[in-house]
Amino acid sequence: MSTMRESGEAARDAKGRRHYITAGLASMIGTTIEWYDFFIYGTAAALVFNKIFFPAIDPIVGTLAAFGTYSVGFIARPLGGLVFGHYGDRVGRKSMLLISLFLMGVPTILIGLTPSYESIGYWGAVILVVFRFMQGLAVGGEWGGAVLMAVEHAPEGRKGLFGSLPQAGVAPGLILSSLAMGAVSRLPEEAMLTWGWRLPFLASVLLLVVGWYIRAKVQESPEFEAQPEKTAAPAATVFREFKKPVLLSLVACISEKTWFYTVATFSLTYAVGTLHLARDVILNGIIWGAAITFVTIPLFGHLGDKLGRRTIFVAGAIGICVFAPVFFQLLSYSTAMAVNVAMMVAFGLVYAAMYAQEASLFASQFPAKVRYTGISLAVQVGGAIGGGTAPLVATYLLSLGGGKPDLIVYYLVILGLIAAVCGWAMRSYDQDEEIVPARVVNTPSPA
Repeated sequence: MSTMRESGEAARDAKGRRHYITAGLASMIGTTIEWYDFFIYGTAAALVFNKIFFPAIDPIVGTLAAFGTYSVGFIARPLGGLVFGHYGDRVGRKSMLLISLFLMGVPTILIGLTPSYESIGYWGAVILVVFRFMQGLAVGGEWGGAVLMAVEHAPEGRKGLFGSLPQAGVAPGLILSSLAMGAVSRLPEEAMLTWGWRLPFLASVLLLVVGWYIRAKVQESPEFEAQPEKTAAPAATVFREFKKPVLLSLVACISEKTWFYTVATFSLTYAVGTLHLARDVILNGIIWGAAITFVTIPLFGHLGDKLGRRTIFVAGAIGICVFAPVFFQLLSYSTAMAVNVAMMVAFGLVYAAMYAQEASLFASQFPAKVRYTGISLAVQVGGAIGGGTAPLVATYLLSLGGGKPDLIVYYLVILGLIAAVCGWAMRSYDQDEEIVPARVVNTPSPA
């Protein structure tokens, strides 16, 4: 009898492990697919959209117009977080993840079918804006569901690691989109501008099918299902009862997103335009930096479980203060080695330390009944502010500094200090104490 009971318990444990491992991997793969779709648009906007959808105007103005369609995605993300957060807390995490995947994948495919300016004039650009807005809604809604499916399925003591898995999906999404557009950019220009640029968008149909199949297999979040009743108006509850957690998470997110987009976006313009570096040198550095985060984000997630999520997040914020001046100094050396080191540290250590903790750290600030709404509002509004303004603010500060990045460094240091204070002020909703790893107390066995 004892053997049968033990075997039954072992089978249940194995089934439980399969559930949370499946949830973690499904979140990471799904996030990879969604970020591929989101990033491929940005790459195309930089390379070809000005020629395809705005050929009748000045090239510089056309490029600005192409990036204008790109920025619509940032504007839509907070709205996506609010809408999906509401239904994610009312209906469930899984259904929102499937809808967000569909809402991202279908517009991406349709972008690949959008007629050019030569066919329908500027109506092509209007269609792009609509599809980009839908992409922004999807990304804004997807993040909260993906990280909560991973965190809420994870066993105690490993929520940091599993919460970091969907965060790690950003790296392969960025790399895949860069490789896909890089491959078709080798085509003759006429072929590239007529049909070649469409292939990476149309390829999303395969990713959509794979992502849907994987996510459909994941069970609903056990913490969501355990709620005895659902909140009628999650957003109103968050604004009324959880102002401090939302504000702390939002401001901390602004710092992290400002760092990321300063390194990933502004540094490209700065290195090429001011330092006169070859474009492929800085692009390769960004790819190396993104690649290493695929390893370091889960590593920092694991360290968050061992050393405390607040501790690692604050360490990353302080890393901004310490490394910001070093980052620009390395870029000024204008060598491939220096650029690669700058990007790998900026992405793989500083950014990864903060980003790996966000899922589990921010989720711990809210009860399950409003958690989807709470973290989505904080991260998507903070991301829109930090990510949407970082290149513009950095460019303005560079001009004020006469082409020297000193003012940008001061700006980043201030944001890093603010993020460190916000991170340290966070408290778990379940217990008003430091968010530290669980400690096992060994009690002596009776003699």
